[in-house]
Amino acid sequence: MKTKSKDIIMQNKVFLWIAIATGLILLIPLIAMQISSEWDWGVADFIIIGTLIFGMCSMFVLTARKTNKKHRIAIGVAFAVVLLWIYVELAVGLFTNLGS
Repeated sequence: MKTKSKDIIMQNKVFLWIAIATGLILLIPLIAMQISSEWDWGVADFIIIGTLIFGMCSMFVLTARKTNKKHRIAIGVAFAVVLLWIYVELAVGLFTNLGS
């Protein structure tokens, strides 16, 4: 008989929570676009950033499932840094010319 894991990362419903959080994060630029004309995103921008956030969070969960609990914070920080670096590159091309 299997026992249920209390660790949220080990449960498959974590992907539903990631999808909900991604949607809530994407509401920020959507609302900002209604208030200010300086924030101008198209449908492709929402799809790219939504895919980036959901994909990176899902990869973190899959990686965290295979590693020790002590290393999850370091893995999470590494994924967050990579996510922010890709976002900055796509937005303004801070380090290279990818975003411009």
